[in-house]
Amino acid sequence: MTAKARNIGIEVNAPEGECNDPYCPFHGTLSVRGQTITGVVATVKMNRTVIVERDYLKYVDKYERYEKRSARYAAHAAPCLGLKAGDSVTIMECRPLSKTVAFAVIGKQKKV
Repeated sequence: MTAKARNIGIEVNAPEGECNDPYCPFHGTLSVRGQTITGVVATVKMNRTVIVERDYLKYVDKYERYEKRSARYAAHAAPCLGLKAGDSVTIMECRPLSKTVAFAVIGKQKKV
């Protein structure tokens, strides 16, 4: 029997597992707001923190072309999500949890 996950205010599926992490948006008290970013988990080497990489294109006016860029975000990953490197995830902004972590993972996209 799983505990009921709380409503975080946006349309995402709650994780199937449960946890007692106070920084879990679904089972803890952490509120999420602001930016929503989709990316790929690059590393899971830290304790409850993952690095999410996002690739995007930026237009350069001088050359009238696009250049590839990427950004890496440190995000809190609750244990109930069960993330691995290579998973496609959605992260959302939250209050600063540490010096580098100001995002929390709110969902994992299903593989097609």
